[in-house]
Amino acid sequence: MILQELSLLNYKNFESKSFEFDPKINCFVGLNGVGKTNVLDAIYHLSFGKSYFNPITTQNIKHGTEFFVLDGSYFRNDKSEKIVVSTKRGQKKIIKRNGKAYEKLSDHIGFVPLVIISPSDRDLIAEGSDVRRKFIDGVIAQGDSKYLQTLLKYKKVLEQRNSLLKYFAVNHTFNQDTLDIYDAQLDEFGQYLYEKREEFVAEFIPIFINRYESIGSGKENVSIRYKSQLRDGKLIDLLKANIAKDKITQYTNFGIHKDDLQFEIEGHPIKKFGSQGQQKSFLIALKLAQFDFIKSHGSVTPILLMDDIFDKLDEERVAQIISLVDAEHFGQLFISDTHAERTEEVVKKVHQTYKMFHL
Repeated sequence: MILQELSLLNYKNFESKSFEFDPKINCFVGLNGVGKTNVLDAIYHLSFGKSYFNPITTQNIKHGTEFFVLDGSYFRNDKSEKIVVSTKRGQKKIIKRNGKAYEKLSDHIGFVPLVIISPSDRDLIAEGSDVRRKFIDGVIAQGDSKYLQTLLKYKKVLEQRNSLLKYFAVNHTFNQDTLDIYDAQLDEFGQYLYEKREEFVAEFIPIFINRYESIGSGKENVSIRYKSQLRDGKLIDLLKANIAKDKITQYTNFGIHKDDLQFEIEGHPIKKFGSQGQQKSFLIALKLAQFDFIKSHGSVTPILLMDDIFDKLDEERVAQIISLVDAEHFGQLFISDTHAERTEEVVKKVHQTYKMFHL
């Protein structure tokens, strides 16, 4: 998968900007605040139909304007593809492929596979379980459309069940038969998603550990543990056994929407016991393993974005990561950094073509 050209119109801080890219390595350099990360986010936006850093669509429209348009020209499996993402205040977002709008935006997910490595990834360690669930879902969904559609169905039924619980509480009523309909659907969808997540983690963990050993010192033992309430029994049984709690909280307390990943170093939570360097290596290994997984399950090589890659990593470690990209035929790579000379010095060591974009 190669992004050949990109144009931005009224996107974040850009009024109008166009780029023609190298098929291997592209570097955006410049001072903080000039829009390096925004260009990477535009590339991400074309893959997922939303921003990586601000999923509220209208907040990505340039101040003082009414719309934005992102236009990307790709080369995929020996064929030219054009993706356009546009939105206007007060209207629905539109994603077009070769001039034809998608009926469901979710149908676009996975067509332009992409992995981003960013300083904001630290949220995977620092924040709550919902961030880590999104990570699992994001990796699997890029190569499995059924998983994504089932996940959307599960979320819709969950929302309806929670609304029903609130209705019961407000109106001092209860109807088990109505609740049973939602419970059966949650059980069906939830069991499928749980089994897919179990399969994913079993395959993903060895890939991740191998990646950590290649970019870390190799001295620490790291691991990932998948935590799910469904390991305690079928979801429909858990829902029935805990209906009293659900009625009190007016919320569904059991299900795959409570799943989590536990990141560990030497058997302890990396959030508490890992140094900043160890946490950064852990996250990069996590994202490179994501890249490996998506590549092995798809027909095209994902695009790789590295935002502010020198954040908390020394030049030697960055060079090591870039050399991995070179040695293993990653495909197309986009990098952002504040120091042009530093970036170019590292990139020159890789025997690939590259372009520097000074913003």
